[in-house]
Amino acid sequence: MLRYLLLPLAWLFDGVTRLRNMAFDRGWLRMRRYDVPTIAVGNLSVGGTGKTPHTEMLLAMLTPHWRTAMLSRGYGRRTRGFVRADEGRSAQEVGDEPWQMARKFPTVQVCVCEDRCEGIDRMMREEAPPQVIVLDDAYQHRHVRAGRYILLTDYARRYTHDLLLPAGRLRESRRGARRADIIIVTKCPPDLTAEAFAGIRDELRPLSHQHVMASTLAYDTPHRLFAATEDGQAALSTDTRLLVVTGIAHPEPLLNHLAAQGFDTTPMTFADHHDFTDSQLVRMDAWLASRGEAAAILTTEKDAARFMAHAATLTPRLRQALWVQGIRPRLLFGKEKDLHHLILQYVTENQRNR
Repeated sequence: MLRYLLLPLAWLFDGVTRLRNMAFDRGWLRMRRYDVPTIAVGNLSVGGTGKTPHTEMLLAMLTPHWRTAMLSRGYGRRTRGFVRADEGRSAQEVGDEPWQMARKFPTVQVCVCEDRCEGIDRMMREEAPPQVIVLDDAYQHRHVRAGRYILLTDYARRYTHDLLLPAGRLRESRRGARRADIIIVTKCPPDLTAEAFAGIRDELRPLSHQHVMASTLAYDTPHRLFAATEDGQAALSTDTRLLVVTGIAHPEPLLNHLAAQGFDTTPMTFADHHDFTDSQLVRMDAWLASRGEAAAILTTEKDAARFMAHAATLTPRLRQALWVQGIRPRLLFGKEKDLHHLILQYVTENQRNR
């Protein structure tokens, strides 16, 4: 009933976003093109489609071949303007996701800036400017005209089944999908059949030039957040009781994965990009104390950035108990090579000094 009551506001929001897109399409608002190849990753909805792991997948493809940069607005950071995610920067200064990527990809120039044009201009003035730039969460940032657009949509809540804000979660109408070069349906069941995916593809009604792919989540072996620990335990046992601390949009797939592995879990769930307070850290420590030695805290890579911001105040018990669950996308139906070819071909053909 609430969604129906909010429909008039959704229609108003639709009119505003359509007018804005029309202004860009007709040249009333300026879009800047850059000589350097640019790849924008984003979605039509607000959060929860897996942008970070898919952006990391692109960085892993590109870094062996070119000087690669990643530019984000740095959602949730406490700074403003252009900031490099250099060594010594905290997640509070650059945002949790850029902090995570800077540490996973030390050769990538990771920067944050609200104004993507200013961010690219600053990076291109470096002594060794990037040869390719990945724009994180930039699908609606149309002041930059990217060379390739990758649109992500959650399998469980595809944009064809959603409504515009505030009645739904869409930032713009599903017509915005026409700008995409590649559409990836994320978080699919690993056993999704080709027949079922064909039905989803028909539902999305891609244009002739658009490539539609499906990905599922793959989980790495959990590792300790702090390497130096007293017990030296190298792996989590299913006998360990887990407090699963998450500040992500949709923690359900992770909880389901852990349950399938046989873990006894207690979720402690916060809003996306949540920064833990001192009182919440005290609650986590108290939970560990009440469970004894066979207990641990498992968190995501993104949330690990926020634990690191509090590293100086964590108790020894918390530091020893913290484990991190890595997540990565895996393309279904043998499409890894296709995506790799599409991305590398675009960058190769658009290098200024090829």
